[in-house]
Parts: sequence; C-alpha cells; structure tokens
Amino acid sequence: MARANRKTPTRGPRHAGSTQAANRRATAVSQPPMDDGHKEATMQDVKVEELSGKALEAATVWAEANQRMLNQLVEFGTGAAKESIRLYAEWQQNALDAFRDTQATAMRWQSGWQDAPRDPMLWYQKAVADSVDGTQKWFRIVESNAQAVTKSAERLQASAEQTGRGIQKAFTETTDRMKDVYARG
Repeated sequence: MARANRKTPTRGPRHAGSTQAANRRATAVSQPPMDDGHKEATMQDVKVEELSGKALEAATVWAEANQRMLNQLVEFGTGAAKESIRLYAEWQQNALDAFRDTQATAMRWQSGWQDAPRDPMLWYQKAVADSVDGTQKWFRIVESNAQAVTKSAERLQASAEQTGRGIQKAFTETTDRMKDVYARG
C-alpha cells in the first residue's frame, strides 16, 4: 500500500521544453511542402479575414454613428419637452392672473350696484371704464400667450437646427471613416 500512494517523480520544466521542441521538429519534417492549391486556399483565407475585419469595422463605425444620432434626437426631445413644460407653465400663470382680475372685477361690479340708483351716470361711466380695462387686460393676456408661443417656437427651432447640424456632422464623419476603412488594403 505504501508503494501505491507514493508519487512518481515528474520531469521538471527543464525537460518539458525539449519535448515540445522535439514534437515541433517531428511535425515540421512530416508536413509536405505547400502546393499551389494550398497556397491559394491560404490566400483566400487571408482575404476572407480581411473582409471580415473590414465588415466588422464598418459595422462599428455605423453603430457609433447611430448612437451619436440617437443621442442628438434624445437631447432634442428632452429640450422640446422642457420647452413645452415652460410654455404650459407660462400659460397657466396667465390664466391664473386673468382669473384673479375677473374676480376683482366681479367684486367691484357687486359693490357698484349699490351706487347705481343714486348716480346712474357715474355707475355707467365706471362700468364702461371697467369693461374697457377688462378688455385691455384680456388682450394683454392673449398677447402675452402669443409672445410665449413665439419665443417657444424660436427656441425649438434653434434646438432643431442644432440637432440637424449634429446629425449631419455625425454622418459626414461616418462617411469619411467608411472611405478610410475601404481605402485600406
């Protein structure tokens, strides 16, 4: 039993190299010289590898271009959403201001009814002045909303132009890189 558990000594690293070298010499001696058909097959393999490398590089270039384009579009979409929120907030503020003005006008009219029987001409003059004032406020609100829409459209247009330039630049660079890929070899 003691002999079965005993390990046999192995060759150290010094002897392993000489075995590998002997195997290489034996393989080199046993291989026949290359004929023209084998050389042609090897050259075709090299061409296939080159084409595969170019195809992989081209796919990488187009993937990068698509990523840059999508980043530009996402930034544009984010900017458009922010602009929409800004516009709606401004509209809402204008609507709240109009509602407050309407409430204040209603309170003035309610208190003015008591003065109408005493001096109808004064009441009529105040009513016309309040009506003109209310109409002017409504036109200012409409004008403010129109200006907000115009400013928002200008900002969106500037953002769209910037996005367009970014996408155009990405495709120009991609085209140049593709020319470089196919110009090699």
